[in-house]
Amino acid sequence: MLDSVKQRLGCRQWTVDRQPSAGDHNPSEPPACLPIIKFSYHQSDPFLRIFGNFLANSYKPSDLMTKKKLRSQEWYGRTGKDGFIYRSWMKNQGLPHHLFEGEKPVIGICNTWSELTPCNAHFRDLAEALKRGIWEAGGFPLEFPVMSLGECSIKPTAMLFRNLASMDVEESIRANPMDGVILMCGCDKTTPSLVMGAASVNLPTLVLSGGPMLVGRFKGKKIGTSDIWRFAEDFKLGKLSQEEFIEAEAAMSRSVGHCAPMGTASTMAAMVEALGLALPDNATIPAADSRRKVMAHMAGMRIVEMVKEDLTMDKILTRKAFENSIMVNAAVGGSTNFILHLIAIAKRIGVPLDLADFDEFSSRIPLIANVQPSGEHWIEDLFYAGGLPAVMKEIEKHLHTDALTINGKTLGENIAKAECWDRNLIGTFENPIKPESGIAVLKGNLCPQGAVLKPSAATPSLLTHTGRAVVFEDIDDYKARVDDPNLDIDETCVMVLKKVGPKGYPGMPEVGNMGLPKKLLEKGVKDMVRISDGRMSGTGFGTVVLHVSPESAIGGPLALVQNGDMIALDVPKRSLNLLISDEEFAKRNAAFSPSPLPYERGYVNLFLDKVNQAHEGVDFDFLQGSSGPEVKRDSH
Repeated sequence: MLDSVKQRLGCRQWTVDRQPSAGDHNPSEPPACLPIIKFSYHQSDPFLRIFGNFLANSYKPSDLMTKKKLRSQEWYGRTGKDGFIYRSWMKNQGLPHHLFEGEKPVIGICNTWSELTPCNAHFRDLAEALKRGIWEAGGFPLEFPVMSLGECSIKPTAMLFRNLASMDVEESIRANPMDGVILMCGCDKTTPSLVMGAASVNLPTLVLSGGPMLVGRFKGKKIGTSDIWRFAEDFKLGKLSQEEFIEAEAAMSRSVGHCAPMGTASTMAAMVEALGLALPDNATIPAADSRRKVMAHMAGMRIVEMVKEDLTMDKILTRKAFENSIMVNAAVGGSTNFILHLIAIAKRIGVPLDLADFDEFSSRIPLIANVQPSGEHWIEDLFYAGGLPAVMKEIEKHLHTDALTINGKTLGENIAKAECWDRNLIGTFENPIKPESGIAVLKGNLCPQGAVLKPSAATPSLLTHTGRAVVFEDIDDYKARVDDPNLDIDETCVMVLKKVGPKGYPGMPEVGNMGLPKKLLEKGVKDMVRISDGRMSGTGFGTVVLHVSPESAIGGPLALVQNGDMIALDVPKRSLNLLISDEEFAKRNAAFSPSPLPYERGYVNLFLDKVNQAHEGVDFDFLQGSSGPEVKRDSH
C-alpha cells in the first residue's frame, strides 16, 4: 500500500515512522500500528508542488482521529419508521446498508454543472474524480445540484440571482444528511453564491474550482475574454468583419473552463485559495489539465479528514483570512466584483469587513501577477510560472502567514517552498509589474457611501481629472445615443450612467465600462472617465468608477447629475465630487422623485424589497449571519 502511495504522489524519498499501539506484540514482527508517512520531494516537480503542501509532510490516516458521532446519523442512524424512510429510498440506487451505519462520513458534492453555464459544463467529469478521492479516504459521496448561474447567458444579469442561488445552497446543505461539503465552483457568481450559502450552515467545507480555459489563438496572437472589448471596438469601426468576428468567437473559447484572464471567475478562485478554503494552486491549474482532476481526487480525500477534524468554515474564515484575500487580490489585479462578494461572505460568517478595509489593505500591495486585464498574460501562463503560491510568496511579509487553511497547514507553510519560474509573469515586491493595484475606494458628495476604481486597469493620466458630465439616464438612453454623431461629447468629458445599481436595473449589471462613442474611437481615443452605480466585468479595463453608493434609483446623489455639470475625480486623494453649490445640490435633491420599480411579483420583487446597497455587499438583509447546521424537526 505504501509503495502505491509513493508511486501515486511521485515522491523522490520517503520514510515510514510507526507508532506502536498499546499492548504487547511479537518483537520479531512489526508492531500493530498505523503508519505516519513522511515525504520529501523536488520542488520542481509540478505535481508535488501542488500536493506536497496538501500532504503537509505528514499524512495521518483517519483512524488516528478521534471519532465523533456524524451529523448524517441524525438521519441514517435512526431506528423505527424514520430510519426506515431515510434509508430505504436511498437504497434504490444500489447502496448497501453498511454505508449508512455511521463509519463513513457523508460528503455532499454541491455541483453547479449546467449546459447553460458553459464554464461549468465539465463538472460531471470532475465530480467523478472527487468521488474517487472521497471513497479512497473512507467517505460516502452524494452529489446534489443547485442553481447554476451562467454569466454569459442569464438575463438581465447573473448578479440578480446570486442571492437566490446562495439560499438554494444554504437550505440544501442544512436540510440534508451530510457531514461535510465540497463546493464545485467556476463561473463568476457560482463561487460567491456557494460560499455564502455554505458559510451560513458552517459545516466542514472545501472549494474546488473548475479552472481557466486554455488560451485562445486568433490571427497568430493569444486571445482571451479581455479581448472582447477590443474586438467590439474594432467591429464598430469596421476593422473586423462579421466573419472574422465569428471566427474570433470560436478561437477564444477553445477548451473547457472559465475565462482565461484574471476575470471575476479566476478572481473568485484566487479569493477562495487566499481565504484558505481551497488546496494550493486551485486558482491556476487549467481546466483541461489532468492535474485539475488530480486536485479533485485529493480534495475528495481531504474533505473526509476535515470532517473527522471538525474543521468548520468559521475556523478558516477569520479576520486574518479576509485581510489576506484583499492583499492577494491586489497582487493579482483581481476584479472589482471581488469587493461585493467578499463583503457578503464576511457578513454571512460574522466577520466585520467594510469598504475602508479594501483600500487600506490593497494600498500595501503592488501588482505582482502580469496577467490580463491589468497585465499582459493569462492564468494558464501564471500556473506555469509558479501559480498563486508563488505570487503570495512575493508578498509574504505582508500576509498573515499563521492563518489556518483547509489542508490543516497555515498559509505560510503552504507557500514556504513556492518558487517563481518566470519573472515576466510574476514580479517581486521591490520590482512589481505595476506600482499600484488593488482597489481604490472613493468618497465625496457624489458617493457618500463609497465608490470603487481599479487603478491597475486605468489610464494613469486620468486618475486625476475634472470633466464635463455627459449623462445617460439609463441603459436604454445610453444605447440610443452613444453613437449619435450629434452627441455633445469629447475625450475630456465624463460619461455618467444612471439606474444600473442593485435596484435600478435590477441586479447591478456589468455595464459600467461603457463602450466609447464611435466618433471618439475614430479619433483614436482609447479611454475616458466613466461613472456608474453598476459593475464591470472582471475582464474589463479603463478608468471606470463603479458601485457608486447609494445608487441613483433610490435617490443617491448620482441621480442629481445633469448634462454640463463638472465632476472632479482624484484617485490619489480618494475623492469623487460633483462641482455644484450646496444650495443647488439641496434644490435638486428636494425635487427628486424615484421612478416606480416595475416588478410586483416573484423573486425580483423580493430582491428589490430586501437587497442591500453596494457598500454592504448587495446581499439580502435577512440573510446576514448564520443559522448553523441544526434541523430540529423530522419530516415524518
